[in-house]
Amino acid sequence: MFERLKEDIRTIKERDPAAKNMIEILLCYPGLHALWFHRIAHYLYQRKWYTIARLISHFNRWITGIEIHPGAKIGRRLFIDHGMGVVIGETTEIGDDCLIYKGVVLGGTTLEKKKRHPTIGNRVIIGSNSTVLGAITIGDGARVGSGSVVIKSVPPGATVVGVPGRIIETPTPEKEELDFEHGNLPDPLSDIMKMLLQLHQKLEERVKRLENQVYNAYQERNEDGKIS
Repeated sequence: MFERLKEDIRTIKERDPAAKNMIEILLCYPGLHALWFHRIAHYLYQRKWYTIARLISHFNRWITGIEIHPGAKIGRRLFIDHGMGVVIGETTEIGDDCLIYKGVVLGGTTLEKKKRHPTIGNRVIIGSNSTVLGAITIGDGARVGSGSVVIKSVPPGATVVGVPGRIIETPTPEKEELDFEHGNLPDPLSDIMKMLLQLHQKLEERVKRLENQVYNAYQERNEDGKIS
């Protein structure tokens, strides 16, 4: 058990450059506290102590601002960075070495009592205020850009942005180990607008050329005395 606790602390130290020492991590990281409370709640939930498990989960939400249903299955070395507003639903499954930023929702889309929340693979990064809905799968090494709404499964290693989420980068071995630089993500809507503006500019240039050709032809005919 203590090895697992040390692993959690070591994960934060390695993945957050703001973390200075163990005491700071122990006292000031709500994502860590939420994960520890969840393990207790999940243990009780598996043994059908549902009400006590939910009470611990509710207390967890009150203390950390992170809501994790005790039925959710979470792998090792998850890092919930900042964490305020994170919601993880009952049938969610999260793999190892994942990173979740604040405001992320892993939610369901049906009222049926079945698998209705996402399955998140290993080494997945989910950006701030993103929403992943339904019993879909986010493949190993995938990345979800901030503010995205993902309603379809994402292949391993892909990068998704937008509402609804669109795949903008396909997996390559070189990219999987790189840090997720949110500021460098392309914006599909912005790219479309740029293409339309470029097309508009080209059309304006063609019209101007045609107008000049017509005007020059008119001037030449006037000089030849063909038009009074």
